[in-house]
Order: sequence, then structure tokens, then C-alpha cells
Amino acid sequence: MIRICTLVYLKITLLVLLAFPSAAQTSAPSGAISGSVSSDGQPLYLANVILVESKAGAATDSTGYFHINNLKPGTYTLKASATGYTVFTRKVTVTANGKANVQIRLQADVTKLNDIVVTGTLKPVSRAESPVPVEVYTPKYFQKNPSPSLFESIGMVNGVRPQLNCNVCNTGDIHINGMEGAYTLILIDGMPIVSALSTVYGLSGIPMSMVERIEVVKGPGSSLYGSEAMGGIVNVITKNPVKAPLISADVYSTSWGEYNVDAALKIKAGSAQGLIGVSYFNYQQPKDNNKDGFTDLTLQNRISIFNKWGFHRKDDRQASIAARYVYEDRWGGDMRWNKSWRGSDSIYGESIYTKRVELIGMYQLPVKEKIMLQYSYNRHEQNSYYGKTPYMATQHVGFAQLYWDKQLGEKHNLLTGASYRYTWYDDNTPGTLSEDGKENMPAKTPLPGAFIQDEWSFADKHKLLLGYRYDHDKYNGSIHSPRIAYKWAPDTDNTLRASFGTGFRVVNLFTEDHAALTGSRQVVIAEALKPEKSYNANLNYVLKIPMNNAFLNLDATGFYSYFTNKINGDFDVDPNKIVYDNLRGHAVSQGISLNVDAAFAFPLKVLAGLTYLDVYQVHEDDAGIPQKSRQLYAPKWAGTFTIGYSFPYNFGLDLTGNWNGPMRLPVQHNDFRPDYSPWFLLANVQVTKKFAKGWEVYGGVKNLLDYVPEYALIRPFDPFDKYVNDPVNNPNGYTFDTEYNYAPLQGVRGFLGIRYNLYQ
Repeated sequence: MIRICTLVYLKITLLVLLAFPSAAQTSAPSGAISGSVSSDGQPLYLANVILVESKAGAATDSTGYFHINNLKPGTYTLKASATGYTVFTRKVTVTANGKANVQIRLQADVTKLNDIVVTGTLKPVSRAESPVPVEVYTPKYFQKNPSPSLFESIGMVNGVRPQLNCNVCNTGDIHINGMEGAYTLILIDGMPIVSALSTVYGLSGIPMSMVERIEVVKGPGSSLYGSEAMGGIVNVITKNPVKAPLISADVYSTSWGEYNVDAALKIKAGSAQGLIGVSYFNYQQPKDNNKDGFTDLTLQNRISIFNKWGFHRKDDRQASIAARYVYEDRWGGDMRWNKSWRGSDSIYGESIYTKRVELIGMYQLPVKEKIMLQYSYNRHEQNSYYGKTPYMATQHVGFAQLYWDKQLGEKHNLLTGASYRYTWYDDNTPGTLSEDGKENMPAKTPLPGAFIQDEWSFADKHKLLLGYRYDHDKYNGSIHSPRIAYKWAPDTDNTLRASFGTGFRVVNLFTEDHAALTGSRQVVIAEALKPEKSYNANLNYVLKIPMNNAFLNLDATGFYSYFTNKINGDFDVDPNKIVYDNLRGHAVSQGISLNVDAAFAFPLKVLAGLTYLDVYQVHEDDAGIPQKSRQLYAPKWAGTFTIGYSFPYNFGLDLTGNWNGPMRLPVQHNDFRPDYSPWFLLANVQVTKKFAKGWEVYGGVKNLLDYVPEYALIRPFDPFDKYVNDPVNNPNGYTFDTEYNYAPLQGVRGFLGIRYNLYQ
């Protein structure tokens, strides 16, 4: 009996001893680490956070949050990483039953040139692998100097200049490498939505809430995109509804009384996800700081509504459709003007009502091969008066494109397709009258085309792109646009690209040249205008320089363009006329641009650009002697800079600006205003405070140096030229003119705004 009790006691003791370590381990104190991972104030989804010593880790959720528990007390090396961002490390101490909270901010890694771009070759390709140099800018870049429209924002890009064409109504176009806006093709999701009539007024209606990124190609693109892509391409890539925030909003106002609201909401219906956005801009407080009796800034009331849907399909085939509506009411002119004076010859005003409807779609055919259908339609209505001169116009543009993307073996990637563009245009000018002037004849312009392109990786580190496009215009016949591009990357730090191509442009004068409509000059068309042609060559070199505490990315490009049949508006032959004619000679745009992108170990980021331009034309005078003249509004030297620094407690400081050297301006005979503008700098500063859960507040000063041109309008007291022939009060014969413009008349102003992004 005693023996049995002893055995039972020993077994119980053994069981207690065996269980004790486990119990002790379970009850031992433990800690945890949690926090969030973000970049530029936005949460990063699926970022990896690990502890080097224990290998424990977690991935962030859609809000950027992570949590690691059951950690022994001690000091750990925390390491956070995400694709496209620099690695973050920090020592973190965990106490018994304590919870360490870590806020991690990752910096974008400028050594990674793996952005997916489509503009250079029409199909998605790594930016580093593209044989055509493509610059990529995200909305975060433009938020460093917030603006209400793409037209203003794009001025932050080196070599790209938004040019105001009128001191009264403040309309403009986008110049690339010194070439006029008519040579810049503006695309939305690769579709020619903003062109021709809408080039002047449609740019202001593109809200940044719909933009995922903006791709810029400097150089010809007619071999893929046809007419208008002579000088360069700006492709606005809209947001993918799947990746967009659930709710986003950006609201700000300025001390001048400007108000801008940009908001978007993600919605879902079955297997489809949509994004609906609204942009509203309002300015209704006329100012005349230069005391010429005219508004310094055009009054505007603009709303843009955008809706895009993406559809989930079998085998991940692509399908999307988007629509946009824009309405704008803008006017500028005499401070006494109101709508009762619209179209009168008593008080001068320029009043423009604009309505736009756009439709964009893409559909991948349900076949084994990758065959894509793209289509777009836009309707643009304009009801405007320039003083007493009416301009009423309507334009419809339909576009469809079908292309086949095929990999041939290991070395060839073929892209071939066909497109059809149809433009219907009508206005109240002589441009749409019959030859006898008795009948209205809207212009109907079909433009069918076909293209083929081959990317040939003929050797290791070498790639050659060969492209050709054929278009047929009913007035000008066959148009051929070949292109060749070459890329050589001897190592990961050096890339050389060279390209040559041609461009063409079929011209409708009244739809694209604001000078033909405003002011008091008479428009004279010397002859039937022929299509313009260009021959372009580019050489691009990218050098990455890794250093111990910094990384530099240098991007240099030399470019040369030669134009024939260039259409010029001659402002010099007669102060009361603009004479349009094909150039009897040639024009040249050549220069060099350099971009420097620098990221440092401390939270400083710098992006600066410098461009040298030599843009001129050579024409024969009446005696047959060649005469050389500089292009209007093309400064020899120009540059941009963006300097950003992050401070503790989620504060950020951004200094941005663009500067321009002297540029030739349109002057009248014996004009008291200078022929060339001075050097000038438009600088801006912004402070941003980022809060938890997607909130941020920002404010700053635009035009920090308060630079305003000394001269603007001439004879604003006689805008209808009623007293222009008075030899006593007007001995030089000056006439009212709105074209002398090289910088905004809007001076220094403060701004304050708030942003919010909510992710699922």
C-alpha cells in the first residue's frame, strides 16, 4: 500500500515538474510592436515589416497598419521595405507587457526606374526598358505647388511651358521645347481628347482628382498618334478605380478669392468598380492692381464631373469606360463690364461659355491574342465674344483604334493596328463658308491611318524600335511618318537613347490660334495653307550616381527639329493685321535640357531642370534675301526646381519655382514696350502638416517675389480703336492689342487648404 502511494506521489510530482516550465513560459511577460507605414502622407499597402533578430514580422493592411506580438523584452532591429522605396531600419525597445508604437515613413527610391509607361510605345513597358524617353509625374509632385488645373500644374515640368496667349481672357496652350501649343498633343488615357478647338479652353477643365500620373514625351510621336504630335505629347493617365482611395478630397482657397474643390468617391456595382470625381473652381473678385482699367485675372466659374468604370473579366482581360463633362463661364476685360455689355462696342469684355462632353473606352477582345480596341468621342461647344466680335463654334471628334500586341520569339515585339479619326467642325467665321460666301459648310475631316512598330532586342543590352505610320487626308493625300529609336544600356547606371522621326499637322487656324479671334487686328490669310511637316532627332543619356549618403539621377537630352510649311502669324507687317501664311523657308527648334533628381540620406529631395533653346525661322524677304528671326515666346534659357524637406512630427516644406530668360514678344511699330522680356522667377513656398488617418493641412505663398510684368495692354482706354487715327493723341498709330504677354499679371497671394484620403 505504501509502495503504491509512493508511486502515485512520484507520478504527480513528475507531471507538475513537466508542466511547470510550460506554465512559466506562458505566463512570462511579453510585449508587442505596432504602427503604420506611409510615404508622402499616404498609407502603403503590403509593406513588409520584420525584426532582424527574431525573424518575426507582418505585412501592412490597406490602411498601412501592422502589429507584431508575443515578443520577449529587449531591443530589436526593425526593418521595413516596399517595392519602389528605400529600406527603413530602426532600433526598437520592447518592454515587459509593453507596446511600442512606430511610425514609419518610406522614401521613394529614385534608383528604381521601373515605372510602367505607355506613351512612348503605346503599350505598357518599364520606363527603364522603353527605347523612347518618357518622363513620369504623379499628383504628389504637383501637390508641392497646388493648382486648380493641369494647365497651371504642367509648368513644374522642365522644358514644358504653359503660355498665356491673352492678357484679357487668360487662355493659353502648352509649349514643349519652345514650340507653340499647336505642336503639343494632349491625350487622356492615350486618346486625342484635348485637341484642335479644345486646346485653348479644354486644358483648364482637367481636374487633378482624376489623374494617376502624367507622362511627357518631348519629340515627335506622329508615327503612333498621327496629326499634331509634332513637338511632344502630354498623356494624362486617369486613376484605376480599383487602386483609388475610397474617398479623396482636396479643398483650398487663396487670398485673391479663388476657391477650388477636388473630390472623388469609389463605388462598386457587382464585378465593376467605379470612380466618380468632381472638380469646381470659382473666382469672382475682379482686381486691377496695375491700374489699366482691366481685370488682372479672368473671372471664372468652372465645374468638371468625371466618372470611370473598370470591369473584372475572365483571364484578367482589360475593359474600362470613362466620361467627363465640363462647363465653364469666364470673362475678363474692363472693370465696369457685366453681361449686359456682352457683344457691345461700348465697354470691352471677352466672355466665353464652354461646354464639353467626353467619352473614353478600352476593351480587350475575348480572343487568345492580345488585341485592344480603344475609342473616344468628344463634343465641344463654345459661345464667345471678344469685344464685339462673336465666335460661335461646335466640334465633334470621334476616334477608334484597334491594335494587336504580339511577342514574336524572344527578340521581337510587334505592335500593329489601324485608326480612324473623324472631325466635324462648324463656326461663324469665313473658315466654314463656301467659296462664294453664300452657304455655310461645316468642315468634315476623316483621317484614316495604319501603323506598325517592332521592338527588336537584337543583342544583349541593345534594343531597336522601328515604326511607320500611314495616314490619308482628303485634302493633302498620303502622309508618311516613319520613326526609329535605339537604346543601349551597358550597365544599370548608364542608358543611352537616340531617336529620329517625322511629324505632320493638318491646320484649322481658327480653332487653335487665339490671336486670330481677339483684339482688333484684321486676320489675313495669304493663301491656302498647306500641312506642316517636321523632322526631329533626339539624343538622351541617363546616368545614375549612387553615393554613400545620396543618390543622383541625371537625365540629359539634346534635340533638333526642322520644319517645313510652318504656318506663321506675322504681327510685324501691319499693326492692324495678322497675316497667316506658310513660311517660305524653314524653321528650327534645337537645344539641350538637363534634369537632376537627388535624394539624400536625410529627408531632403531635390528635382531641378535646365533647358537651353534656340528656336528660330529663316524666311526670304521681298528681295529674296534670307532673314532669320527668333520664335515668339521661346526663351533661350529656362528652368524649374522643386526642393522638399521633411521635418519631425510630419511637417514638410516645399520650395518650387520656374524661371525664364528673355523671350521675344509681339510689339507694334515704335512700341514703347521692350521687344524682349526680362529675366524673371516665379517662386512658391508651401508648408504641410500630415495627421493620422489620411488628413493633411497645407498653406503657403504663390509668386513669393511678387513678380508682375511691367507692361501689358496697350491703349486699354480705346479697346475698339474708335480713336486710333487721332494724330495728336496717338502719333505712333498704336492699336489695342492683348498679345503682349509672358507672365501672369497675378501677383503674390497666400493659400490654405486641406486634403483627405480614406483607403478601404
